[in-house]
Amino acid sequence: MRRTRSTTRKNPVSALLAGLAAFLGLVVLGALVPAAAHAQQPGESSGALATGLHIDDGRLLEGNGNDFVMRGVNHAHTWYPGETQSLADIKALGANTVRVVLSDGHRWSRNSPEDVAAVIAQCKANRLICVLEVHDTTGYGEDTAAGTLDHAADYWISLKSVLTGQENYVIVNIGNEPWGNTNPEGWTDPTIAAVKKLRGAGFEHTIMVDAPNWGQDWQGVMRANAQAVYDADTTGNLIFSIHMYSVYDTAAEITDYLNAFVTAGLPILIGEFGGPADQWGDPDEDTMMAAAQQLRLGYLAWSWSGNTDPVLDLSIGFDPSRLSSWGQRIFNGANGIAQTSKEATIYGGSNPGDTQAPTAPGTPSASAVAATSVNLTWTAATDNVGVTAYDIVRVSGGGETTVAAATTNTATVTGLTANTAYTFAVYARDAAGNRSARSATVNVTTADGGSTPGTSCSVGYRVSSEWPGGFQGEITIRNTGTAAISGWKLVFAFANGQTVSNMWGGTPTQSGATVSVANASYTSTIPASGSVAVGFTANKGSVNTVPTAFTLNGSTCATT
Repeated sequence: MRRTRSTTRKNPVSALLAGLAAFLGLVVLGALVPAAAHAQQPGESSGALATGLHIDDGRLLEGNGNDFVMRGVNHAHTWYPGETQSLADIKALGANTVRVVLSDGHRWSRNSPEDVAAVIAQCKANRLICVLEVHDTTGYGEDTAAGTLDHAADYWISLKSVLTGQENYVIVNIGNEPWGNTNPEGWTDPTIAAVKKLRGAGFEHTIMVDAPNWGQDWQGVMRANAQAVYDADTTGNLIFSIHMYSVYDTAAEITDYLNAFVTAGLPILIGEFGGPADQWGDPDEDTMMAAAQQLRLGYLAWSWSGNTDPVLDLSIGFDPSRLSSWGQRIFNGANGIAQTSKEATIYGGSNPGDTQAPTAPGTPSASAVAATSVNLTWTAATDNVGVTAYDIVRVSGGGETTVAAATTNTATVTGLTANTAYTFAVYARDAAGNRSARSATVNVTTADGGSTPGTSCSVGYRVSSEWPGGFQGEITIRNTGTAAISGWKLVFAFANGQTVSNMWGGTPTQSGATVSVANASYTSTIPASGSVAVGFTANKGSVNTVPTAFTLNGSTCATT
């Protein structure tokens, strides 16, 4: 990761201020909606002003009027320009959108018009909507290296020749997190000026604007001034982007913020968000994704790969076959991309003329039945256009609960209870959102709990960052055997009095120097030749020796 996610630790005073600002912001939003006067009010149709992707009645629509809900991830193109395969990999996992990091040359190497044109072409070739953003503005006012929104606007104008005509495919995100925590009220006027500058230059694209406070708006400045910024856009084709990290660690904070914009008729999406905990807190990604799905709002997870702090890497080493636990959550978890993404109709997806549902999938068969997981495989469904995803459900009495999603005809269901009977079935979906009839069911009883005999494993341990009195580490557990490991406990010992303060991907128990880590529900299964990652923060003294011995379910692991 190339920049600080949040530079303010959440504490009772800041939480109180944030709550007060949020309340005032909601009052302001509510007060401004009926009084605003400009070319398009929330709730009005943009009519003839719509060119390609546009805003109408507080919603992001395609040029043909179809609702478009972004489901995708961020990709750090400007720092990894050689990783062009990533767009195809992201699409293959079900995304309909990618937010691409660019530089206007203020802080990093400027992406040329030729490079940006190539990115757009690759997005289109992979049937992705392309959100292009300038990253140099990150943390302006607090980070002295950051550039201005005005400089970013000039950069977009220099790209006008490659952006004109791409309004169906491209959204212009003027600048990433364009204000830090210092005097965030300074965000409003430069944002309005940048929007006006682009419209004055003839841009007809949907414009996206990020919040201050490193994108998290914990002081409510964007929330309080959103109507004024929206009114500055003579086309009405503007969408707000909130970045949700550790500030958003409760369901109430998340739903209150998103609902304030929806109630006011102002378009919004979650333009970045994280799930793994850090030294500032533990974001509630489950509520973020569930609320976005309920409200039909877009979300774009941070980020595909290559973070300085790899805890937020969705894929390990840009390898789509090596999704981290965070990546599995985003792509294959509840309300995740595979389950909820619909391709843009400009590419033929979600065709309103396609009303034919896929055939029902074949009866699933169970294998690798373990204490907390089971593998399910079924005969693929067929469709007149094409099957895009499968929903795996647990059937109980007269109800059912979605427990997994997949883009192929196999899935691993995790988080089960040992020695328990379950019933599963599968639905197929196509790009238009048509859902098949339910497959026949399969009954499965999970195995007794306990160790996995004959566990073969290797463990990689590394310190990803350090600061006085503390550090952040990552442990990668690899299954080197031929059978899946279902349910695990990792044990190791610190040599210098280190103590774990927080962990994601597992649950720690520490007794003296010895640390025991039990799997989380979403890391419980380690496929043969597969791996899971556990991240943590810990306290330390002046010496921080790396542990050298690890056991998994009682078996000694090799170290890498």
